[in-house]
Amino acid sequence: MSASPGQDCQQAPALARVAREWGRIGTIGFGGPPVHIALLRELCVARERWLSEAQFERALAAVNMLPGPASTQLAIYCAWRLRATRGALVGGVSFILPGLLAIIALSALFLAGSPPVWLRAAGRGAGSAVAAVALSAGLAIAAPIWRRTAAERRARIALYGLIGAAAAASAGPWLVLALLACGAAELLRHRLERGGLRLHAWFGPLALAKAGSTGALVWTALKVGALAFGGGFVIVPLMQSDAVGTYHWMTHAQFLNAVALGQVTPGPVTQTVAAVGYAAGGVPAALLAALVAFAPSFSFILIGASRFEALLRDERVNAFLVGAAPAAAGAIIGAAVPLTLALTEDWQYAVLALAALALLVLRRGVVVTLLGAGVLGTVVALLGGPVPR
Repeated sequence: MSASPGQDCQQAPALARVAREWGRIGTIGFGGPPVHIALLRELCVARERWLSEAQFERALAAVNMLPGPASTQLAIYCAWRLRATRGALVGGVSFILPGLLAIIALSALFLAGSPPVWLRAAGRGAGSAVAAVALSAGLAIAAPIWRRTAAERRARIALYGLIGAAAAASAGPWLVLALLACGAAELLRHRLERGGLRLHAWFGPLALAKAGSTGALVWTALKVGALAFGGGFVIVPLMQSDAVGTYHWMTHAQFLNAVALGQVTPGPVTQTVAAVGYAAGGVPAALLAALVAFAPSFSFILIGASRFEALLRDERVNAFLVGAAPAAAGAIIGAAVPLTLALTEDWQYAVLALAALALLVLRRGVVVTLLGAGVLGTVVALLGGPVPR
């Protein structure tokens, strides 16, 4: 059965209430997708009964098969079910806007030409922990993929993960090609096993943007929004090479700050692209980058939400993700390498080690760990330690 807006919802809320409720979730949604999903479930299923448990679970399964930020797409979908296109637009924007405004404001503060030493130290401290966050996020995605993979397929899945990790650690701008290649390889294998060689044009040619141009920023943001398979944190390796190495919008230290800001602000991690945009061209570029990065999520829902049931059954989609998902998980883990190499002071490596202990052994939350790392950076500055610019 295909989904349709308003289905099984006898008293759909007014658009003003959609804006208020989705804005509330976007404001208090610290902690990433698990928190966003829990808040949406509590609102739409448990409290208001706008959606059934089965509808919510099917929607969650479908958005997890799409590239881009799954929790954002789920928020847009839930609002679409209630008030169709207008609901999707109002709910999605309300969910995204609080965190987006916060990260642009913090970018202006942290990426300024000469912020106070204590503030710069706090940013460097939080940035020191980002590699540990990447490792933790990648392992959290890789573990369930590995558990549900049959023993005879694990060697191939591990290879996809290694390709993604190697590409993120060394290939820079070509990472997206590695992700697509792993998905395409698995799709081809699937077709060969079924005796067919008919290939489908899943992706058009990849455009190369002129360095330093608005087109370059648009291309970077588009990769973040349309080609990020495997969870929000995969945007980090997709952005890092462009922002730091290719177009020189940011230093390594500023990029680490941007990633940390994306983690400690509410809302989807994808909004980190706004910090990159801010570094490239101020507030207008930040808003442009966010618009481009989130546009695919709205498009996927507005165009394809009614076909979610068919998506869940499509063997080609599932086959592509069998290759792309482990490659994306590997890419997140591999991103820890350049993120670690970006550190310059001994005390930053100590903070990184403590963050890894907190996340991987003590199982502390990401936001708490990053805030603690920021406090350690400030302490270093107060004690007269070196703070990189």
